[in-house]
Amino acid sequence: MTLLSHDIIKALLRTEKSTLYEPKAKYLFLVDKTANKIQIKRAVEEIYKVKVKAVNTLVSCGKLKKVRYQLGRTPDSKKAIVTVKEGQKISGATV
Repeated sequence: MTLLSHDIIKALLRTEKSTLYEPKAKYLFLVDKTANKIQIKRAVEEIYKVKVKAVNTLVSCGKLKKVRYQLGRTPDSKKAIVTVKEGQKISGATV
């Protein structure tokens, strides 16, 4: 099954930690768990019209949480740190 660009890139994460990456031309995205680095690179280039230099990914495992008298679980997520070529920028708009 092939994923569309907007299915791969879920959101541009704007957190305090992700703003530290921006002077280095790095942006943090929430991505689909099944997407690989090549798919993420193509999706970012297609959506934001920039040239991608590198993609690093990380998977955050969900945690157990107590919900009233039961155990609940937060979902797993995958994030991508995308480095764009020098002189290029991604606007602050979310997908």
